[in-house]
Amino acid sequence: MKGQRAKHELLFSYGTLQMEKVQMSTYGRLLSGKSARVNGYRLEMLNITNKDVIETSGLAQHPVAVKTGLKNDFIDGTCFELTGEELYKTDIYENSDYLRESTSMDSGESVWIYVKKA
Repeated sequence: MKGQRAKHELLFSYGTLQMEKVQMSTYGRLLSGKSARVNGYRLEMLNITNKDVIETSGLAQHPVAVKTGLKNDFIDGTCFELTGEELYKTDIYENSDYLRESTSMDSGESVWIYVKKA
């Protein structure tokens, strides 16, 4: 419909998606975001299995969020606004090493986050 804005998705990023070279490779543009926090998670390191992802980021290990549910655990990161197509591109970048789930930031906004597979 004319004048309506396309639906955007909010993504909480705490790792390599904050890197300019990863954004340019994944989306073809630099993202602008705002500082954000999610509670009830902590970070671990994950060995990446996809050679393309390692080449893009330059790192063989990436941080991964682990849900703890503990109020004293939190992750600081960046909230990005993406199109649905860009969220799909993010799924491809994160591939089989991560699982995307919905959570809430400490601001109360609903956001997507990539977490460690169980």
